[in-house]
Amino acid sequence: EDVGGRIVLAIYAALVTSVGAFMAPAPSTFISRRTTSPIMATASPPAPAARKTPVFDEVCETTGVTLTRFMIEVAMLNPELSELPSLFSGIETACKAISNMVKRSQLTGDIGYAEGGGSINVQGEEQKTLDIMTNDVLKRALRFTGKLGVLASEEEDTPVDVEPTGKEVMFDETSKYVAVFDPLDGSSNVDAGIPTGTIFGIFDHDEECVVNDKDEGLTEAEMVCLTNTLKPGTDLIASGYCLYSSSCFFVMTVGCGVYGFTLDESIGEFVLTHPNIKIPETSKIYSFNEANLPQWDEPMRETVEKWRIGEGKSGNSFSSRYIGSMVGDVHRTLLYGGVFGYPSDKKNVNGKLRLLYEGAPMSYLMEQAGGLSTTGTKRVMEILPDEVHQRVPIVMGSKQDVQEVVDAYSAAGF
Repeated sequence: EDVGGRIVLAIYAALVTSVGAFMAPAPSTFISRRTTSPIMATASPPAPAARKTPVFDEVCETTGVTLTRFMIEVAMLNPELSELPSLFSGIETACKAISNMVKRSQLTGDIGYAEGGGSINVQGEEQKTLDIMTNDVLKRALRFTGKLGVLASEEEDTPVDVEPTGKEVMFDETSKYVAVFDPLDGSSNVDAGIPTGTIFGIFDHDEECVVNDKDEGLTEAEMVCLTNTLKPGTDLIASGYCLYSSSCFFVMTVGCGVYGFTLDESIGEFVLTHPNIKIPETSKIYSFNEANLPQWDEPMRETVEKWRIGEGKSGNSFSSRYIGSMVGDVHRTLLYGGVFGYPSDKKNVNGKLRLLYEGAPMSYLMEQAGGLSTTGTKRVMEILPDEVHQRVPIVMGSKQDVQEVVDAYSAAGF
């Protein structure tokens, strides 16, 4: 059975099991909403308050409500987001399909490197079989939502149009949103059963964007318009991730807090289990690849060394917890508190994580949960990408601990 056939079957299976979306049981447990607003990074000026903060009601705070019901309620309360549920439905379906593919990969043989090795993506990284398959799943699932014009992925050389038109097209000015994603974060560990995940971000489509459709050379401005993805995180409408681990989790924000859903395989639906997630303001955990510590900037290195021996500002002696999968490490950090990061070093002076579809979407979640996200000198959310696969140093997590890193860089004159 070919790979394409398995992808189609995986998506079909996810759709068939998605029952009960509109027949969610009556809410049984109500959890009151915390009234504190998300904390913005103090290291940089806050983002422009041009967009209205979405309004939620008690349905959005009720454990057990399905993701589909949740998004319908959000759209009813916020007409400007009325087209978002269709896009979320496509992402949700893709996550269910990918979850099944990851779980069954050892049985189906979808492991190891693509094409037996030698398949390289635009960033020079060798692709796993599941990298390519999960990228195709997301494209196929989003193609028919009718709400997506442009898509940028870690596994695509350039942004692509998701509508099948028979020719190479990167831009569709009739669709409302632009989606960016990392189809399978942590894929280098997937053959060992380590937690992996999918990261996504959603931007508004620029309806003022007009591109020359003749066979003529494009200006630099038109090329930027064509890709339609080079936007800072402050322009995100929504972001989130799916975590494939002991359970399949779907964690998201639309700009009014962070909400976590868990896949109930008995009904094929994501149900709300973590309403309005708030990260603790300080912690005793850090998540870094400490093998790189000697190569880090001096402020970063000294801060972590102080945390190790309890001489940081909190006075806590920190423990190290590092999975090596951004989704897994950030998920634990959101729930338990802590600091996750991949700082710049002498080998990767611009960092290693990609800004557009890893750094910005995860930073949006972190700030909405009350944490901070920085490069050490800049707020990650405010960085305008120069190109789709741009890398950036990242340190994110509990507010007070990340602020300690920012203060160390500032005191060192960075």
